[in-house]
Parts: sequence; C-alpha cells; structure tokens
Amino acid sequence: MASTPDAFFEGRVWRVVALVAAVFALFGARLFQLQVIQGEALALSSQRNSIRSLRLPPPRGEIVDRDGRILATTRPARHLEVVAHEVREPDRTFPVLERVFGREPGTMREAVGARRGRERFQPYRLVEDLSFEELAAVESLGFAIPGVFTGVAPRRFYPNGSLAAHVLGTLGEIQAEQLKQRRFAGYYMGDEIGQSGIEAVYEDVLQGRAGGKNIVVDVAGREIGDPLDSVEAVPGDRLELTLDLDLQRAAEEGFAIHEEGELKSGAVVALDPRTGDVLALVSAPAYNPNDFADGIDPEIWAALNEDPQKPLQNRAISGQYPPGSTYKAFVAAAALAEGAAEKLAGTYCPGHFRLGRRVYRCWRRQGHGAVDLRESIMKSCDVFFYRVGLELKIDVIARYARSFGLGRLTQIALPGESGGLVPTSEWKERRFQEPWVEGETLSAAIGQGFNLTTPLQLAVGYAAIANGGKVLRPRLVRGRVTRDGSLHGGEPVEVISRVAIDDIHLREVREGLEAVVMDQEGTGKRARVEGLEVAGKTGTAQVVALKQVEGLEEDEIPRQFRDHALFASFAPAKDPEIVVVVVLEHGGGGGANAAPIAQRVLATWFEKHPPPTLVDDEQIADAPPHGAPSAATDAGTDREGPAAVRAPRVAARADAQARAPSSVPDPRPALGESDAPR
Repeated sequence: MASTPDAFFEGRVWRVVALVAAVFALFGARLFQLQVIQGEALALSSQRNSIRSLRLPPPRGEIVDRDGRILATTRPARHLEVVAHEVREPDRTFPVLERVFGREPGTMREAVGARRGRERFQPYRLVEDLSFEELAAVESLGFAIPGVFTGVAPRRFYPNGSLAAHVLGTLGEIQAEQLKQRRFAGYYMGDEIGQSGIEAVYEDVLQGRAGGKNIVVDVAGREIGDPLDSVEAVPGDRLELTLDLDLQRAAEEGFAIHEEGELKSGAVVALDPRTGDVLALVSAPAYNPNDFADGIDPEIWAALNEDPQKPLQNRAISGQYPPGSTYKAFVAAAALAEGAAEKLAGTYCPGHFRLGRRVYRCWRRQGHGAVDLRESIMKSCDVFFYRVGLELKIDVIARYARSFGLGRLTQIALPGESGGLVPTSEWKERRFQEPWVEGETLSAAIGQGFNLTTPLQLAVGYAAIANGGKVLRPRLVRGRVTRDGSLHGGEPVEVISRVAIDDIHLREVREGLEAVVMDQEGTGKRARVEGLEVAGKTGTAQVVALKQVEGLEEDEIPRQFRDHALFASFAPAKDPEIVVVVVLEHGGGGGANAAPIAQRVLATWFEKHPPPTLVDDEQIADAPPHGAPSAATDAGTDREGPAAVRAPRVAARADAQARAPSSVPDPRPALGESDAPR
C-alpha cells in the first residue's frame, strides 16, 4: 500500500526532532562535563590566563674601595616591554611607539620579530632605561596600546664613570655557550653577567639570587592590584677592593695633565709592598662601563674597537714594554749578589763604550767619570751597566730578573694578563735559531733589546726590592661583605717566592734608588714629595732604533716613534709602604714626564697617611752635590712640567740649580737594528 504524503512528512519531522534532540543532548553532556566534572580545573585554568608570572632579577652587589666608597652599584631603571600575544593592532601600535621614541619606521616591530610558542606570552624588553619624558609619554597612551607596558629592573651604575674601568670590568648578556657551563646553572637567556674585570671574576659573589611574582593583568596587559604572591630577589654581596679611590683619581688625572692637545696612553700601578694590595691600577685611555650596563650601543662598540689607542686594552696588566733604565735596579742587585759590583767600582765612563767594531753610547755623551754602583744608579750610567752585563753574562742576569717576578705572570685576579719576556741565550736559539751575541747583552743590561715587562710586573719587582726580597701576589679584593655586615673571604696575602739575595745587598740598591730622587745629581728629582724620602728610577725606552730619529728635537719626532717614559718608585725610602710605577707611552724622558705623575700619586697617599718621620727639606736643598754637577736628567732636558704636577718648593729649587742648557746631548745609547726594543 503506497504511503500517503502526510505519513512521509510526519516521518521526516520525527527524524529532525531526533537529530535536534541528539544535538542538544551532546551540548548538555559537554556542558555537564565542563561545569561539573572539569569545572574546578577549568576555573583555575581561566584564572591562569589572567595571571602573568614575572622573574625579578636580583640587584648586583656593590663594589667599593678600601674606604667603603662606591665604585659600582645598582639603581632602579624603567624599561618598555611588549607581550606579542596581547598586541591587538601591531600595525598601529608599533608606529606609535616609533614616533614616541624617535625610531626609524619598522625598527621596533623588527626588533620584536615574529614571536611564536611560549615566547608570544613572555615580556620582551624593547627599550632600556627610559627617561622621565619617555616614561610619561608611554604612560599617557594608556589603553590605546594594549600589550605594551613599563616595568622596573635593577641597572648597573658606575658613579665615577671611566674611573677604574679596567679593574671593574663590564657587563653583557649571557652567551649561549656560557649557559652550557656548570658555573651558570640557574641563569636564563637575557640575563646580564660580568664579562670582564672584577665583574666577571667575582660573578658568583655579585650576582645574587633572582626572585619572582605572580600578577593579575587585564585584557590590555595592565597590572591589576597587588601581586598574588612573590619571592623577593636577594641582592649580591658587596665586594670590598684594595683600591684607594683618591689614588686612582690622582693617577688618572696625571695623564690628563700631560695631554697637550691629545689624549695620552699608558699605565700606573700602585702597590703596598708589605701586603701586595693594589692601591691604584690605571690604564689610559679608558672607557665608560656605564655604556655596557644593559647592552652597548653598536656605534659606541664600533668606536671603541676602531680607536687606534685601544681603550679596551688593560695596559697595566697586558701592555708589554721595554723597561729601559728601570731594569738597572735588578741588574745592580745581581751585580752585588755575584760580586761584580765591587770588582767594577771606579769604572770610568767617558760617554761611550767600545765592543769590537761598535761603539755604544752612554745617554750622557760627555760621560759620568769614575762611578761606583750607587752613583751608576743615581746617574743612570749606561757604561757601568754595559760592563756589568759583560761580567755577569745574559743568563745570570735573566735568572735574577726572573727571581724578582719579571717575565712571568703575577697571578693577579684579572683576566688577560701578559707574561712579558726576560731573554736568555736558550730562548734566542729556540726563537730565532741564532746564538746570543755580546752586543745583545749590553742592550739587555740597560733594559732594552728583547726585554719586555708589564707595568704590574715592574711594580711587583720594585715591591720585592722595597720589602727585602718577597715577591708578592698582587691582591685586589679585601673581602666580601655579607648581608649581616661582616667581612669574609678576601684574597690572602701571598708570598709567591723570595729573591735569593741578601737584604744587605738590596739595601745598597735601595740607597742608590733613593739617591736618584733625593740627590742633587739624581735623574728623578721631579718625584720629590715635600717632607718625604722617595726612592725611584727613571727609564726611557726606545721605540725605534736611534739612527731613525737622530738629530731631531723631541717635538719633531712623530708621536708613534717617540720613546716611552717610565718611572718606578717607592716611599718612604727607609720603610716603604707604597710602590708607584708609571709608563707613559711615547712620553719622552722618564724623569721629565713620568716622574711627576708618580709624585702626584705619592703626595696623595701621604696626605692621607703621613709618615712618622719627616725629612728636613732645607737640608735637602742645601746639601753639597755628590760629585760634579749634572747638566741633564735621564730624559735629556729637565723641562718644567705643568703647575699641577710640579715637584714641591724644595724640589723645584733644586731643579733650577741643575737646569740643563739649551743644547743637550741625545740621552739615548747608540743601538743598532738588532738592539732596538721589540
């Protein structure tokens, strides 16, 4: 029997009703599942969608000098952050920000990039250290730019700018290869860590421990109310250095005084010869570590790397220079220990010395006459030390020089130290496949030839002369100050080795060095400090062979070919408590140009720490000269220095009595091509 139209229609209606009922049943079941079965879990998940977890970087520990004055600290800095997931209209948001901050169109969007996965929900720091005006401009935009907000983070700050920059070091973002090291377990990509200097060496002390907080945010990513919970960041410990801020400043200002229209380069090291404490360590020119605090600007980085004066190099520990006549103190000690000094007492200096077919000059062409060890040090007589060199031979000189710490690392707690070079016959044979010749011994005996030393090595060597033969490891850190204010765990006073020379012989060397500064004929009178006995030695290290600049006045010689000026000193001469070494690159004479910088540092120290006994200044000025008057210093002409670093009243009067005439003989010995410093 055929179905009627009504029956057919009725069947379809029931099928539709059944389908609708099934759909509603599914919706009901799903609703029951979401609200009843999974309701609590989904409510918690919904809550998490409105909560942002923030990691709180810890403030780095302060770095202070020996008197507790701040060298590096941390200050709060506002920054601009973007959460890519919450930026609703990037085509409008980023152009607005670029106009606010004066950036090129598209640069900010490009910096954020196409963030995917979990990165879309993480804050990306777009602009560091907002100024007040920038902060006000961003905050005034309010809800117009969802997904963009400001935050606060600690930022490293160096209140003295470039002062002690090479000691303090720099910060930088942790690198991928560093994250793999066990030392950096617990660090995250984007963390700032010490990348050089003390900041790097003592990263584990200064870093502290990160904290965190959970905050509620609205649809625009703005924080609502107080944090749900938080863990405070723990600041790093304070690090107390051995540096003296006043000495550091005095040494750095000493270089500025010698500018003459161009920035001078070189180094100053001041040590306590009793403990090895580094009181000042200067490398000039320097850089401003504040530029590195949160990522260095590419233009600044390029300028630092392209600067021909290499401001990033720590010259105090890695600059290698011929020691010049400052080396004579070590050769003199060797001569005393080996009995050569007594044998050569009364050596006559006519102003030159002949070896084979070559003639080697003394710096003073008219000569020094008959000299003993004390006079040879005081007058810096090259001929006497030529004779000592031939008497001792190069390997004996090298053995004693190395015993004072030259030619080897000082083990200071800073990266990048150089070892210098004390040449031996074996070294030359290995390096050049050539035998050592006696002419090279003459050069080595006066600190030229192959000899190379760092300013720090020279300071360690002079400290050993000053303290009776102890070679000390330079000490930079007195300790760490923990949160309870107690001082812990500084570098110990460490004697690396002892010089195998009787103190009676070292005392004779000290007496000669004292005469360099305090005697009327000494070459270092510009280092005098009123009321104080100072010992020291001038040095002038050749940069090119003499014949290349012979006959030229100093101001006619291109700067890069001028001699390096050196001065090594300690005071008080009888009971030393500070050693100061100055190296002034291409500075000319050590007595004229390096000694005044040392004088400035010494005067600053003894203003703060007056010596127990004072010298009678009038006795110094009125004392009869020791032998015939000298017409010139180790540097040639003894020109008057800038007013700010002139020797005190008595020393200035003594200078006037020994002022060189207008025509002064060339002070440099005649060295051949093979004898030029390397």
